[in-house]
Amino acid sequence: MGDGVNSAAKCNKYSIDDDGKLVRNAEFCPTCGPGVFLAVHANRKSCGRCGYTEMKGE
Repeated sequence: MGDGVNSAAKCNKYSIDDDGKLVRNAEFCPTCGPGVFLAVHANRKSCGRCGYTEMKGE
């Protein structure tokens, strides 16, 4: 178990463009919709909320 929230993980999912607007770098779950990101693994992307899985390289 960790000692709280990993703030670096949140920072990697967002960036700020040249206009000062927030840009979401991570992919959303197509089933759950905006606000739920897909976790990136070596061979797949998966949603921790609904279990949706997308295999890479197929």
